[in-house]
Amino acid sequence: MQYLSMTSNDIRRNLATEQHLMNSDHMQVPFMLFYIEDSCIIVGRNQNTLEEINQKYCEEHGVTITRRLSGGGAMYQDMGNLCFSFVVPSNQIKFGDFKDLVKPVVDALHDMGATGAEVTGRNDIVIEGKKFSGNAMYSRDGKTFSHGTLMYNVNTEVVADALRVPKDKIESKGIKSVRSRVTNIMPYLKPEFQNLTTQQFRDELIKRIMKVDTIEEAQKNEYHLTDEDNKAIDAIENKWYKNDDWVYGKSPNFTVKKRKHFDGGTIDARFMVEHGKITNLKIYGDFFGPGDVRKLEETLTGVDYRPAAMQEVLQGVDLNKYFVGIPREEVVDLLTEQH
Repeated sequence: MQYLSMTSNDIRRNLATEQHLMNSDHMQVPFMLFYIEDSCIIVGRNQNTLEEINQKYCEEHGVTITRRLSGGGAMYQDMGNLCFSFVVPSNQIKFGDFKDLVKPVVDALHDMGATGAEVTGRNDIVIEGKKFSGNAMYSRDGKTFSHGTLMYNVNTEVVADALRVPKDKIESKGIKSVRSRVTNIMPYLKPEFQNLTTQQFRDELIKRIMKVDTIEEAQKNEYHLTDEDNKAIDAIENKWYKNDDWVYGKSPNFTVKKRKHFDGGTIDARFMVEHGKITNLKIYGDFFGPGDVRKLEETLTGVDYRPAAMQEVLQGVDLNKYFVGIPREEVVDLLTEQH
């Protein structure tokens, strides 16, 4: 299996690289990518960026903001965090099944001493009930990539300052604050792995995932970007990850807001009702799904704002394409219920 350890510390460049390699045939699936970023926040595909971040804090502290193609929630990263990605054929993985995809990483952490690390919930890796890794997934053209974070030595104080985590999400975890929910994995590793740089930590993981004794052996399967790759990555970076329209979007005016936190994620639907019909519909949230939620927004736009009319339209929609892990009837109830 080939892999790439990126040299860039810019999240926008690295996400563009990931997108390019997934869409090209230069690296045959399955393959892995590893990258380390300067301070940044990556919001999920369907989130309302300005409601997820502390904009003033981020501007004052030079925290880069961008949006990824996959769903899920916002994540803070700094140079103490290691990102990893697996790209596999879509027919080899059930969308939303993170446990199997991240197993090589969890096994490597067990070998390094963190024997209590486990995949829990829908997309977290935790130890002693505290989260140190969040994961997200995206599918396109027969390939699925799952990318995740590994908090090795992150400044956890900044996580709570830079992010705005909704109260209903915190309460659903049975905790009082973000600080009480997250941890670094470093203290749980064997002593010889507790004073590494993030790059050294990455190499120790790679050796175990590739089942070799030295990083030099692993590097025989390392991919190196070509000039052609870098040119394509430049274009993707500017079109998507440095584009404010993509990163921030435009928040529509709305007269109706329907929000609920489920085990499978939060759905936050907002729309106008004009002359009895739904207009300007936007669905935010940290949910996962292989489908583009904009298609659901288009399906409901123009429909009479009456439960029966909305239910009739939704009857022909596969809602699992957009909201994996959230029961269909609960989604329908949320969208159609009127007070």
